[in-house]
Amino acid sequence: MQPFSFSQARNQDDALLQLRQSGAVAIAGGTTLVDLMKLDVQSPAHLVDINSVPLSRIEALPDGGLRIGAMVRNSDLAHDETVMKRYPVLSQALLSGASAQLRNMATTGGNLMQRTRCYYFRDPAYAPCNKRTPGSGCAALEGFNRIHAVLGGSEHCVATHPSDMAVALVALDAVVHIAGPQGDRRVPIEEFHKLPGATPHIETVVQTGELITYVTLPKSSFAQRSAYVKLRDRASFEFALASAAVALDLNGSTIRAARVALGGVATKPWRSHEAEQVLSGAAANAETFRTAAEAALKSAKPLRYNGFKIELAKMAIVRALTQAAQA
Repeated sequence: MQPFSFSQARNQDDALLQLRQSGAVAIAGGTTLVDLMKLDVQSPAHLVDINSVPLSRIEALPDGGLRIGAMVRNSDLAHDETVMKRYPVLSQALLSGASAQLRNMATTGGNLMQRTRCYYFRDPAYAPCNKRTPGSGCAALEGFNRIHAVLGGSEHCVATHPSDMAVALVALDAVVHIAGPQGDRRVPIEEFHKLPGATPHIETVVQTGELITYVTLPKSSFAQRSAYVKLRDRASFEFALASAAVALDLNGSTIRAARVALGGVATKPWRSHEAEQVLSGAAANAETFRTAAEAALKSAKPLRYNGFKIELAKMAIVRALTQAAQA
């Protein structure tokens, strides 16, 4: 770990002021950042502790939506009564991630900003990693790429995004609120994470000196009938090989509207508009669900060792849709 300086922010304005200094990075739970610092993958010059910034509330909005502070801990969000009742896919996704101890520390904002679990990215002994060192290459393309992406990759990076929570937020049409020197802005969750393209080191739309403040969930006709399915190598404390977050608006046995998002198989939390188009107006049955799953993975591009992920993701979609339809 490289030397760094440390300070505590008194409030949001103080945090934004401190984050303007060169090399400054916000730290809350530190469940990802500290790991990367220990590995010498990330070496911020200065850490700004934002734990005193009052963004730890879950609040109902006048329009029927929900506002989640960036400092809300994953465990609190997962067990919130409103979330469990009205947005079950979010609670299920959070509870499928990490361990109880880590969920007690990890925050909503930090979860959105977490970085890939690609072993080449996390081991500086492997020089070629465009995400860690822009322009150096991508060792995963020709290396052991079992856990890597089959959707959204480029010739510069095929690392998957690791979050469970973010996949559920995509299925819920969440909006991320960001404060910065130029004021506040709202970013739809589908636009928050960036595809790697030629610049895989630029992972989100958050810019230097900015801070995530809230995530809002709109009132929804489909959020309550939702489900999250995560397929992984072991039953706990493991990242997804493939996951699916889905939500359905049903009129009897007919699907009026649907949301389908994938995790573990793409370079960002992945919304499948193709699957949603298949589902819209169709009967909620096994045949429809399988057709939707086929559509979701139609453009998948497997690498040498991860072709199994395509069928695995289809299974996750079908299972999640079945669970949501029966909710």
